[in-house]
Amino acid sequence: MQAELIRRSLLAEGHTATVVHDGAAALDAVRRGRPDLVVLDLMLPVIDGFGVCRVLRRDDDIPVLMLTARAAEDDILLGLELGADDYMTKPYSPRELMARIRTVLRRSGRPGGDRRDDPVVRAAGLAVDPERHEVRCAGAPVECTPAEFQILLAMAAEPERVFTRRQLLQCTRGFDRASTERAVDVHIMNLRRKIETDPRRPVRLLTVFGVGYKLSGGAA
Repeated sequence: MQAELIRRSLLAEGHTATVVHDGAAALDAVRRGRPDLVVLDLMLPVIDGFGVCRVLRRDDDIPVLMLTARAAEDDILLGLELGADDYMTKPYSPRELMARIRTVLRRSGRPGGDRRDDPVVRAAGLAVDPERHEVRCAGAPVECTPAEFQILLAMAAEPERVFTRRQLLQCTRGFDRASTERAVDVHIMNLRRKIETDPRRPVRLLTVFGVGYKLSGGAA
């Protein structure tokens, strides 16, 4: 079960974690346990994730990260408008999820944002630091927009994985709401100018024709 895998990942990073399986139980657990963050699925029985988020935002300021298979734009926008601090769609990278959890905790000022000694994600000569929001390429700093940063973070967490434009578009949600799948191509073009020696002949950020893009070079 994915919830149990997430719980184990959180435990491995030094967090405590409780799993519940319906929206009413989630609200009860929040009231009793006062967690630092809620990882919330939308497709919950009794009260769905939107309803849970609505109540949490009305009654509290606990950070909420939505993690769900519902990837429609309307669902994403509604989740963000209800006050979710981040929105990830399945399938997802466990490493990216943990990185995003640390980032949300850090931004909210909650404890637990620095559980790991080294949160930096490294691949293909890149070092992507989700806590400091910094990128280095071969040791040199790289200035990235928030959307570019999220794309690099996702791809560096899973080097050699081919991401579709739609999947990369989801990474920019909350940072670049007006973006379209075509805009992903622009983000990739701009990133190549920043991390490739010759952007016209990329060796890191590669096009997989008919599918999307991948970060080549393996984990550092």
